[in-house]
Amino acid sequence: MAYSVLHQVASGGYATDLLLEEAANLTSRDAGLASQLVFGCLRYQLQLDFLIGHFSRRNPDNLDEAVRILLRLGIFQLRYLDRVPAHAAVHESVELAKKHRRGAAGLVNAVLRKVTRRAVPWPDQATELSCPAWLLERWTRHFGREPAQAIARAALTEPARYIRVPAGMEPPAALMIEQTDVPGCFRVIEGTTGRLRFQDIGSQSVVPHLGLQPGQTLLDLCAAPGNKTVQALEAPVHVIACDISWRRISEIPAVCPRVVLNAEMPLPFRSRFDRVFVDAPCSGTGTLARNPEIKWRVRTEDLLRLQSTQIGILKRGLGQLAAGGLLVYTTCSLEREEDEDVVRTALADVEGANLISENWRLPGRDEGDGFYTAVITSNKRAVTG
Repeated sequence: MAYSVLHQVASGGYATDLLLEEAANLTSRDAGLASQLVFGCLRYQLQLDFLIGHFSRRNPDNLDEAVRILLRLGIFQLRYLDRVPAHAAVHESVELAKKHRRGAAGLVNAVLRKVTRRAVPWPDQATELSCPAWLLERWTRHFGREPAQAIARAALTEPARYIRVPAGMEPPAALMIEQTDVPGCFRVIEGTTGRLRFQDIGSQSVVPHLGLQPGQTLLDLCAAPGNKTVQALEAPVHVIACDISWRRISEIPAVCPRVVLNAEMPLPFRSRFDRVFVDAPCSGTGTLARNPEIKWRVRTEDLLRLQSTQIGILKRGLGQLAAGGLLVYTTCSLEREEDEDVVRTALADVEGANLISENWRLPGRDEGDGFYTAVITSNKRAVTG
């Protein structure tokens, strides 16, 4: 199964979604191993490709994609895991090659039999951190050398699990959890969570920036899948949850009005709101430990394409903000094009809006996924854009 998922990821799929689909009929043990193999190969992909070249004396870029995936899987098991015997890893890889690329079975067998656990000097820091050099360089310019390296290292680790326990709710008795510094957010140590949703601590840290007070109105323009919407409702406030996709917005519990709309277009609301929340679609480079395929897939042109959408949504949101209200703009991206540049461009075009604060959560420095959050207010006049 791990090979099938990795092959689909190489064609544009997302590992988490594919694993959920394909592991439905597996035992928990087999599903756990498949997940470990898939995420391990994606997190360490640059190291694995270097090792393919090291042991095969071939340029991995010249190999067929299917062969690269087979060799990554084999080398990952041989060098990075202890639970799979070496002979079993080689045998299974050769059998997979016979099934998917019969002509490559001999090559796979020959290369994997050369693999040892002896230390291999990495050719550069990007390979050592298994991170595209261009991403590492831009994080270094933005945040500094040590924070950039910490971001890349954090992307190599399995993310901790967090849940939200609203005030007054008792978690399941068999669940072992730890309190975090975000109110209502708990780190899961072991046990089953029952009906409680998993929600990363970085995600849970955003809603408090809204400064919600009971009875206020909140317009959530990019609400799906609804974790932050439900968190906001704890205040309690009057929320209208919006998203461009009916399929995704239907995942939000029916605890507030839900509206399908394109937030880049004129919005259908006559009234203005005390609070506006823009959790903008983004590249997701703050979530690489959770979604490692992103670091091999994202390109600079993607950031610029997304920027246009983000600016459009932010300006529409500012147009719905009541005088004296607060708007929170957030992304799970670490890229300036999607964060500071979006906010400054929108503010330059919208009269009466002012930036109050900016906050970055950085993987490796802070727990959980990376987030950028900007808090914007209006002056005494209603903002116009």
